[in-house]
Amino acid sequence: MKLKNKEVENLVFRSYLEEIMHKKKFLKMNRYVQHGNTSCLLHSIAVAYYSYRFSKFLKIKVHEKELIRGALLHDYFLYDWHAKYNPSKNVGKHGFIHPKIALFNAYRDFNINTIEADIIKKHMFPLTFEAPKYKESIIVCLVDKVCSLYEVFNKNAYAHITKEVITTKKERRVVARRLNPYY
Repeated sequence: MKLKNKEVENLVFRSYLEEIMHKKKFLKMNRYVQHGNTSCLLHSIAVAYYSYRFSKFLKIKVHEKELIRGALLHDYFLYDWHAKYNPSKNVGKHGFIHPKIALFNAYRDFNINTIEADIIKKHMFPLTFEAPKYKESIIVCLVDKVCSLYEVFNKNAYAHITKEVITTKKERRVVARRLNPYY
């Protein structure tokens, strides 16, 4: 049986996703809403998935592992930015400072490299003033903006992604809690 390109690409994406999803702290991102009804976890998975698919579609040669891991960790700030009290309240606005908090958490919990760090730190350009240095960072920066807009206007964003890349029962259960609050 011959696999189609998309199936192979989903397997590659899945292998890097599994590596990150084994950390319990990463799964805590599901507790926090990012935009609309979408959790930080599902948002990060979507940004990673579409960044990877975008690079494949345009045939841009990228460091796949770094692109996917950096995108998965780009919003790894682990707090509710909608709450009246949150860690960013005392140091600045969430949009400006969460990349630094996510980068700190990623360094603490994962072994990240220079490209992954650049993706995490600079994904909010131009709101933050440092421009992305690598093509992987530029791709994640652009895809993050598109995904954010999509989430604001779509109540059930990314239900189709869960069918394609989230395969284990535990992962589906974690993500399903955000997709269906009565689960």
